[in-house]
Amino acid sequence: MTVRNTLDFVSECSGDRLDTFLAAHSSLLTRSRVQRLIASGQVTVDGTLVKSSTKLRSGQHIHVTIPPREPTHLVPQDIPLDVVYENHDILVINKPAGLTVHPGPGHRDQTLANAILALVPNLENTQNSVRPGIVHRLDKDTSGLMVVAKNEVAHANLGSQFKERNVNKAYLALAHGRISEPEFSIEAPIGRHPKDRKRMAIVSNGKEATTLCRVVKSYSHHTLVETKPITGRTHQIRVHMASIGHHIVGDATYGKTDQLLPRQFLHANFLGFYLPTSNVYVEYRAELPEDLSEYLNSLK
Repeated sequence: MTVRNTLDFVSECSGDRLDTFLAAHSSLLTRSRVQRLIASGQVTVDGTLVKSSTKLRSGQHIHVTIPPREPTHLVPQDIPLDVVYENHDILVINKPAGLTVHPGPGHRDQTLANAILALVPNLENTQNSVRPGIVHRLDKDTSGLMVVAKNEVAHANLGSQFKERNVNKAYLALAHGRISEPEFSIEAPIGRHPKDRKRMAIVSNGKEATTLCRVVKSYSHHTLVETKPITGRTHQIRVHMASIGHHIVGDATYGKTDQLLPRQFLHANFLGFYLPTSNVYVEYRAELPEDLSEYLNSLK
């Protein structure tokens, strides 16, 4: 038997848009999902089908039907994961370099999403059947901390924290060249490269992007930097560091390859956020993996 969840609300005042009202009154629903439900006829106001832009009147009854998720096409795969923390809502994982977060062109399986399904067999298909539990992502060749949601409520909560910039993230990056300033910030808009759609670039019509940087250690021809992206643009740290003439070691896309390191020297070493159910703020750290530590030792 197919089970459908339903939600019921009563509007409290007049003038609110329907989609805005529902997104604000349910931790299960994002505004984009509300709009999809309305467009597919799953939402009624006083028994009548309406549009997302419908303005509510005080005392109106809103009924939402949430259809069951389509079965995921992902196959659980036993891929070893370094689980830093786990409770009934989330997993915090120290992702290894080389592991793609979710399926896409050229890698239909052997991803973090496949590994998560094997680790949590009863994981709810939060938001997207090919990205179960995925709230944010790291590039394939970037290692480090990620938080994964195990249910819809946790996914909505964490998604809101990322959107409102309440999640603290830090990355260790080894840059080419010596950087004299102990602390600095990079503010430059990022968008798709005008000639190469697979790359990002500093473009005038891009989205605002800010990265805070602190020098951790200087070497003869390199600088170890802790970077904190305030915004979350694609390839933000890699693009920003390259834009100031200090591209990240091993970054073939925005710099050059390195014979001793077959991936970019970028590691998500710090992650802080609020636990979805308790609202307790927690922080996690991950030491540099062996390949990056060995590269640093070679500089000494």
